[in-house]
Formats: sequence, C-alpha cells, structure tokens
Amino acid sequence: MKKLHFFILKSYLGPFVLTFFIALFVLMMQFLWKYVDDMVGKGLEWHVLAELLFYASLQVVPMALPLAILLASLMTFGSLGENYELTALKSAGISLPRIMLPLIALTICTSYGAYKFSNDVLPVANLKLYSLLHGIRETRLEMDIKEKVFYQGVDDFAIKVDEKNRETNMLYNVMIYDHRDRMNRNSNVTLADSGKLQMASDKKNLIITLFDGVRYDEKLSLTRSKPQSNRDSKMFHTDIFKEQTSIIQVQGFDFAKTDESLFRNSDRMKNIEQLRRDIDSLRGERNVYVKGLSDLSANFYFNRLPQYDKNQFAIVDTAVNINIDSVFNALPASQQKAIVEYALRQARDSKLSIDDQMRYISREDNKIRRHLMEYHRKYTLSFACFIFFFIGAPLGAIIRKGGLGLPVVISILLFISYYIIDTSGSKFAIKGAWTVYQGIWLSSAVLLPMGVFLTYKATTDSPLMNADAYIIFFQKVRAFVKKWGEVLIAKNNDVIQTIFNKK
Repeated sequence: MKKLHFFILKSYLGPFVLTFFIALFVLMMQFLWKYVDDMVGKGLEWHVLAELLFYASLQVVPMALPLAILLASLMTFGSLGENYELTALKSAGISLPRIMLPLIALTICTSYGAYKFSNDVLPVANLKLYSLLHGIRETRLEMDIKEKVFYQGVDDFAIKVDEKNRETNMLYNVMIYDHRDRMNRNSNVTLADSGKLQMASDKKNLIITLFDGVRYDEKLSLTRSKPQSNRDSKMFHTDIFKEQTSIIQVQGFDFAKTDESLFRNSDRMKNIEQLRRDIDSLRGERNVYVKGLSDLSANFYFNRLPQYDKNQFAIVDTAVNINIDSVFNALPASQQKAIVEYALRQARDSKLSIDDQMRYISREDNKIRRHLMEYHRKYTLSFACFIFFFIGAPLGAIIRKGGLGLPVVISILLFISYYIIDTSGSKFAIKGAWTVYQGIWLSSAVLLPMGVFLTYKATTDSPLMNADAYIIFFQKVRAFVKKWGEVLIAKNNDVIQTIFNKK
C-alpha cells in the first residue's frame, strides 16, 4: 500500500507544480496588463521591478492555488483512468476513496498552508505591493519632449522645440518659458537656435545647455514701485549668448517607495486578530453615531425648552386632545405664515443633521463590511482548495482523459464559473444587499454539492460521462412515450367507436 500511495503522490505532484506555475504566470500577465501604463517610461531600476513582480506573484496565489489543485487532480485521475491503471486498482479490490487517501491528506495540509499564507504572508505582501505601486504612480515619466508641443513636465517651466534629433539628442529652435515669477508668469522667455537637455544621474537636477540664443527678462514686479524715470532701465533686460548652461532642481523623476504606514489601516493589510480587533472598534464607533442620531431625533421637538424632564413628557403624552388645525386657523395670517416658515426651517435643519449622521453611519457600515469580507476570505481560500480537489479527482476518474487537453478546458470552465459566482457574491456583500457571509461563501455553497455529487458518482462507478448510457436512457424514454401514446390512441378510438354505436 505504501508503494501505491507513493505512486499516486508522484503522479499528482508533477502536474500540480506545473499547473501552479502556469496559472501563476497567466495571472501575472493579467497584473502586468493592468498596471503597464503606470510603469512604462518611468526609468525604474531592475530591482524595483523584480520586487514588484515578487509581491504581485504572492498576491495572485489565492487564485492560482485552487486552479492548480483542480487541474492537477483532474489530470492525474484522468491519466490513471485513460491508461486503465485506475481500473486495475479497482479490480484488485481497492476503492476510489482509498486510492484518493494520500491526496486527501496532502490537500488537507495544502488547505492549512493556504490558511496560514492568507493570514500571515498575504497581508504583508499586499502592504509591500501597494506601497510600491503608489511610489511608481507618483514617479514622473522620463523626459520625452515632443516636437512643436509645449512640454510642462518640469515644474514652473514650459519647453517647446520645433525639431528633435533622436540620434544625437539635439533640440532645434528651442523656446523656454520660466514661470517662477508668480506676479508675471510670462516675463522670462529664452529662445535658442539649438540645445540639449540631460537628466542628472541622481534624477534630481536637469542640465540645460543652449547655443546661439537670447533671453528676455521683464522685471515687472520690481519696477512698479520705482520712479517713472527709471522704468526703461530697470524693467526690461535682454541677454544674448553663444552658449549657456543652467541647472534646474526637479522632483518626482526618481523612484521613492511610499511610506507603508499610509496603507496599514486598510482591511487587506491585516491578519485575523487585527481584523477582529478593528471590527469591534468600528462597531463601537458606529454605535456612537447611531446613539447620536437617536438622541437627535428624540429631542428634536423639545430642544428649545429651557428645562424639561420626564414629567413634562408625561404631561404631553396625557394631555387632553387638542385640534391643532382649529388652533392654527384661529391665528392671524401673519402668524400662520411665520409658523409655517419656522416649521419648514426646523424640518430642513433636522433633515440636514440626520443626513449628516447617516453619512457617518454608512461610512462605518462600509468599513465593517470590508473588514468582515477580508476576515471570511482567510477561510474561503482553504475551503476552495478542498472543494476543487473533490471536484477534480472524481471528475478525472469519470471522464478518463489525461494531459493538457480536455482537463484544461473543463478546469477553466469550472474556475470561471467559480470566479463569476464569487465576484457576484462579493459585490452583493459590499453593497449591503446580502449579509457578508452569504456573499463570500456563495461560491463555496454552490460548488460543495457538485463535489459531493461527483465523488458519489465516481465511487459508485456511475456512467456519468458515458455516451452510451445517455443513448440507452433516451431510447427507453422514447419507447415509454411511444407505448403510452399507442395506449392513449387505442382508448380514444374505443371512445369514438362507443359514441358512434350509441348514435
């Protein structure tokens, strides 16, 4: 039996490792397509990209692992059935559950490892990944000045060139506007026949070298307080140069990782203990807002009384019924108008206060739902691994097809169905249409009966995927319908004959 278990494990581990890395690669390509616009043209170092891809690969493990288990179990048992090895084992008196026993133990260990990964590793990976992504998004693109278009990627400067030589990196007919003078933004203009712009190696300084140009500088902010006689000599300056080199300090062109403390309060960056503690805190904050709304609503009509107690409320409750309409109609028109305006103003103020409190309560409800969803996701990954094994292994034993053909097609269809159901349930949960546990566990609740059904069919050797069985079944249905049709026709003929005989 040990040799059998070793054979089953050896047959399973190869496809499992292979399919896991294939699924990981496919999901990583999806990640790159999603964030490629944020990374292209930033001049990022290779170690930054390597770190980003490493944390991104950890983030997609919760999707790659169940898919790998499903595909590997389907390929393993499909191959055993296709090569009649499964039939030989069953003929030797070994049942399918006993054949699956070592893989069941391995799947239990894998599910526990998936739980530990979701609780201990995934929050840290998410924190590192989002801090890197935020830093990459804040990094400016490398300087790519287009022809005949003002480039404003450098703070307080606008640069325009008519022609650009990409081989020599020379710029021709250069125009630079210096907007550092806030009082007169277009007071400093530089024109040059040619020039070259280079970013320093530290990406903190821009080196501008211009040839055969002129610089116009109008110091309007400095001459308004001067006497009119000095206006011509102080207000306008022209500098002609053969070669001029300037260094401009720039920011944002070098990559800087964002402080991780900015993302620590997100629900995806916490483990189970942190989620439990924060959920209790959020519920306490929500109760404070609910109590404030309750007090506001209860005391609204009595908040202008100088003093009130329970006896006054009792007097109001036990007072003789008064016809309010009669009292109102007895008042003069001016007082009626004033009362109506006052009531409308009070109603609007009350509505604004209640709406403001409800916004706070809705915000807290949304935070609580997100934390609860992340709390349940720590367990759904482990359960999904377990369910997918009990779908893939029996289904492989039934269809008896190995390799990467039919098993891949079936696995992809099942996984897409699982993903759609899980996404739909999550959306219902985050919007509050369903309770959180209903939305998060919806996919597991749908797939669990399928796993139980397939395991039962495979254990009892039911011809679930045998075409001949379905042909025989429909033939029996056709014969049954034909027989009863003949009986009904015969009865109708007898009835008609009886009616004619009576006539």
